[in-house]
Amino acid sequence: MGIRKKNNKNPPVFSHEFIIQNHADIVSCVAMVFLLGLMFEITSKIAVLFITVQYNVTITENEGSEETAVNYFHHGMKDVATVFFYMLVTIIMHAIIQEYVLDKINRKMHFSKTKHSKFNESGQLSAFYLFSCLWGGSILHSENILSNPVSLWEGYPHTLMAFQMKFYYICQLGYWLHAVPELYFQKVKKEDIPRQLLYISLYLVHIAGAYILNLNRLGLLLLVLHYFVELLFHSSRIIYFSNEERQAGFTVWAVLFVLARLLTLSLSVLTVGFGLAGGEHQGLSLSEGNFNVLFIRVAVLAAICITQAFMMWKFINFQLRRWREHAQTQVSKKKSSSVKGKSRKANGVNGSVSASAADSPRARKDK
Repeated sequence: MGIRKKNNKNPPVFSHEFIIQNHADIVSCVAMVFLLGLMFEITSKIAVLFITVQYNVTITENEGSEETAVNYFHHGMKDVATVFFYMLVTIIMHAIIQEYVLDKINRKMHFSKTKHSKFNESGQLSAFYLFSCLWGGSILHSENILSNPVSLWEGYPHTLMAFQMKFYYICQLGYWLHAVPELYFQKVKKEDIPRQLLYISLYLVHIAGAYILNLNRLGLLLLVLHYFVELLFHSSRIIYFSNEERQAGFTVWAVLFVLARLLTLSLSVLTVGFGLAGGEHQGLSLSEGNFNVLFIRVAVLAAICITQAFMMWKFINFQLRRWREHAQTQVSKKKSSSVKGKSRKANGVNGSVSASAADSPRARKDK
């Protein structure tokens, strides 16, 4: 993310600089159009598609002697409109956090351009990961997924979702879609764009894949696990920027990162490779939302394994680079200390020579 300098001169309307400076206000106006559409009968049916969660199903459940109506949701093409609206909301929230939190901290800390960009990135992601972990953890608890791991594959296909589960996925897709225009709004360097697009694409493919293939329970558990480790990394980086001597967080993150990769592979193989393979509902049925066939199971496991291997490869390169930089700093410190020691010895020798010369007989005779 680049540094956005406020300029007193007003840029031309609809110029690149004008859009970048006022993108939050422009997006707010677009979102307001959808909200105003709810007030009129002609446009309300269209506005509802963007704002409210679609595909509501009411099921009557027996709880003892009483019958209660419970609302569930499934996915469909109308979700694209809902994701688009909450992508706009995410852009607005991004701008609020940037202006009222991160920019104020940046002005106090006086970071360099490189640290400024990384601090903004870690600040935004830390807020998102923290919110997603807390929200996702509450859904895991309410759905009893942690206490009953068999529910990850038992009863598949899980076509019906609780409101919180579906809305969680809508917001996740909206957030990672908003990251694409943010590359333009934040003036990201051209050399950093391919790396950012790669990570955004990986998130979108895995989240959308779990959502469409009705693997929402497994996807939620893996997302919370991954987000927790990423939250630790970006929090450690923020602490490191404030005080470069505080690097203990990176050590804890390195251990948890490896454990998270192993746990992700274990849960994926257990759920997809064994649980679904031995499930009752086998076969491909788009109408029923059943994708429990060998080809799709192998494709899902291959995608997860390749992604985890890629992340481990990036992790190993990151650690090797850190160790090289640490070794170079240690060598430079030793060289500087040795040079200082030699200069002190040289000054001491020169001082003793001058003192002995001053005490020589000829010098005393001259005096």
